[in-house]
Amino acid sequence: MFGWWDAITKWMVYSLFGMDEANHWASALQFFLFDTIKIFILLSVIIVVITYIRSYFPPERTKAILAKRKGSTFVGHIMAALLGIVTPFCSCSAVPLFIGFVEAGIPLGVTFSYLIAAPMVNEVALGLLYVLFGWKIALIYVISGELIAIISGMIIGRLKLERYVEDKVWQMKVGAATEMATPSQKERLQDAWSFTWELLKKIWIYVVIGIGIGGIMHGWVPANALAHLAGKGNPFAVLVAVLVGIPLYANAAGVIPLVSELTRAGVAMGTSLAFMMAVTALSLPEMILLRRVLKPRLLMIFIAIVGSGIVFTGYLFNWIM
Repeated sequence: MFGWWDAITKWMVYSLFGMDEANHWASALQFFLFDTIKIFILLSVIIVVITYIRSYFPPERTKAILAKRKGSTFVGHIMAALLGIVTPFCSCSAVPLFIGFVEAGIPLGVTFSYLIAAPMVNEVALGLLYVLFGWKIALIYVISGELIAIISGMIIGRLKLERYVEDKVWQMKVGAATEMATPSQKERLQDAWSFTWELLKKIWIYVVIGIGIGGIMHGWVPANALAHLAGKGNPFAVLVAVLVGIPLYANAAGVIPLVSELTRAGVAMGTSLAFMMAVTALSLPEMILLRRVLKPRLLMIFIAIVGSGIVFTGYLFNWIM
C-alpha cells in the first residue's frame, strides 16, 4: 500500500542526502520518515471512520443500555465490554463515567468491565493493527482484551467490593443529560473531521516520539539483543513487558510503532501486545483519577486482576502462535 512512499524515502536518504545504506542512523532516518507519514495517513482515515461510528453511541446512551441489563449481570458484562470498543473514552472521562454508572444502578463489576475494555481495546490501535499486521493479529487483540474485561469485571463483581468505593461516590450526582437533537449525516461527518484534526493536534507528539524510538531501535539496537531480553527464550518476557508498561503513559497510536519494531526484532507478538495493553489499560493518569472514586485496596485489586489477565493472555498467545 505504501510502497511508493518507501521508495521516495529511500531515495531521499540514500541518494538526495547521500547517506550510506550500511549506516545505522541512515536506516533509522529512513524508517522514521517512512513510518511517520504512513502512520499519520492511517490515523486520519481510521479516526474519522471510528468517530463517525461513535456518534451513534454517546455516553448517556451507553449508560441507558447498561442500566436496562441490571438484572442480567452476565449479559451486562458482555455488553459493557463490547460497548467499550465503540464509545468515547479517555483518562479524564473515567471518573464521571464511573459516577454516572453507579448513579444508574449498574453493578460494580459491570462498570469495571466497561472501564477496562474502553481504554484497553482501543479502536484506533485496532485499526492500525489490522492494517500493519493483518486481521488475525487484530482479532487476537480484540478477543483477548474483551475476555480480560469480562472476566475481570465478573471477578470484581463476585468479590462484593462496593465497600471499597469512596463513600462520596454514592452521594454524587452527575446531573441529568439534556436531550439533544439527532445530528444529520453531514453534521456527523463534519464533527468526525473536526474531532480528528483536534485529536491529531493533541497526540502527534506521542506518535512522533513512538516512531522515533522505533526508528532508533530499527537502525541501531541489535535485533538479537532485543530478542534475548524479551524474546521467546526469556520465560519472564511477558511479565517484564507488563511491569514496564503499567507505569508508562502513552497514546495507543504512539505505542503501535514500538510494537511493530519489537515484533520485527524478534519479540513474540503476545509479549508485544501485553506491553501495549498494559500501557493503554493501566495508564498512570487513569489510575490517579480513579483513586478519586476508589479506595486504595480496590484500586490495587483492579490493577492486580487486570495486570494478571494481561500477563496470562500474553503467555497464552505466545504459546498459540
